[in-house]
Amino acid sequence: MEDETKDVPLGLIRRIIILIFCMLILTLYFTTILVVSAILPQIQGALSATADEISWIMTFNILAIAIGTPMTGWLVSRFGRKRVMCTCVAGFSFATLMCGLSDSLEALIFWRILQGGIGAPTVPLVQTLLLDNWPKERHQMVMGINGMGVILGPIIGPTFAGLIAESYGWRWAFLMLLPIAIGGFFGLLYSLPRDQPGEKIRFDWTGFLSLAVAVSGLQYVLSRGHRLGWFESNEIVIASLVAGLSFYVFLSHSLTAERPFLDFNLLKNRNLTIGYILVAIFGMLSFTPMVMLPTLLRQYFNYPDALIGLLVGSRGIGGLIGFFLAMFTDRIDPRMSIATGFGLLTLAGYWMMHFDLNVTPLEMALNGILQGVCIGMIFVPVSVLAFSDLTAQRRPEALGVFHLIRNVASSAFISICVAEVLRSSGVNYARMMEFITLFNPGLSSPWVVGSWDATTLSGLAIISNEVSRQSAMIGYLNTFGLFTVFAAVAIPFAFLVKPNRGKV
Repeated sequence: MEDETKDVPLGLIRRIIILIFCMLILTLYFTTILVVSAILPQIQGALSATADEISWIMTFNILAIAIGTPMTGWLVSRFGRKRVMCTCVAGFSFATLMCGLSDSLEALIFWRILQGGIGAPTVPLVQTLLLDNWPKERHQMVMGINGMGVILGPIIGPTFAGLIAESYGWRWAFLMLLPIAIGGFFGLLYSLPRDQPGEKIRFDWTGFLSLAVAVSGLQYVLSRGHRLGWFESNEIVIASLVAGLSFYVFLSHSLTAERPFLDFNLLKNRNLTIGYILVAIFGMLSFTPMVMLPTLLRQYFNYPDALIGLLVGSRGIGGLIGFFLAMFTDRIDPRMSIATGFGLLTLAGYWMMHFDLNVTPLEMALNGILQGVCIGMIFVPVSVLAFSDLTAQRRPEALGVFHLIRNVASSAFISICVAEVLRSSGVNYARMMEFITLFNPGLSSPWVVGSWDATTLSGLAIISNEVSRQSAMIGYLNTFGLFTVFAAVAIPFAFLVKPNRGKV
């Protein structure tokens, strides 16, 4: 049976209502992903977690999103768009409630994984609903308006989470989202048209499970590698072998199966392939500062949660500016918007490479605004150009892969950055502490050491704390360097995209 949306065109008022609630759900979705960025330090203290363990709250959520997103097409074909959308929003809301009620790190990570996995289909479904219910000549407009949800999330999530967490505790940063989630659920329930499941598609469990195991294994190795000594640990060796074997199974099965989980023929499309590369780099650069900066600001700058939320949320303010700039540059050439966005992101990364422990909140906020401008200028043009010459029949699968790549790249890069901070902090701490000795002439000069005293235990503790701060800052500067390099690498790819001239 054909969808009602294909048989009976929806009225303008109903389409506008659907657009409003889709934008609301998308905003809520990105708010929930980023809400923990401002409260990670408070959760770390409350649940007695280490620096790498606390990052799992973010990385495993993104990983679950990456694994769950490609299932969207199969779920819709089996159950219908409305049923899948409403079920995902309901499950997503319940998982958010349980995140707020969690009393251990393990429980919080578990519910964050379910939150990401259940909510994963909402993003491609929102795009599909809007593209299907609005005429083709309005696609650019509705996708631009809907893209505001991606931009508003980084403003609302960290800012309000930091303010609420400081006054009422980190749990309320999750609980505050429930009324909005419930409202969005009932809004979609009554505004979306009824539709029937489409043609039954056989789900490729071999491809899906092998990919899920490969991605999970990679994430586990990156997250635990530094703590366990990388390949000196049998645990890491086994996880690497399992991940490699699973990826081989996925690759060989996808190249030989009649209807694989992911169709590699999509890579023959030039714009889509370049779009995958660009969105991978975009995912690496968009979420990583949200995870790295709060821990840095709380542990080594002693900033309160409210200020951390405002500094992280400054990216969202820049995102609004970037969104409107993209609307003007898109009229000339969307490739210019993408290249300019990555160019400015390179500048922002280079700026961060010159941060030190004396950097002011104003400077960090201005840098966050600049990053937000870049994110706003990149996301919508990349999303439009990547699918500019795809047929409607191939769009759902391509959208699933698009978000899969973005989330996997983001999760992997976050883990790499956390591992680099831990590695570099240890190496530099050991190196600098070699100079803390009574035989160092510098430590006997009052104009050099100031109030530090290397002859007492309390004095040595103060010096050790300062060396820890400086060595950790070096580690963060190394990650900012990686950020800058990948932003610069993305610029040439923007000019490899060809204008939309047909459907293939």
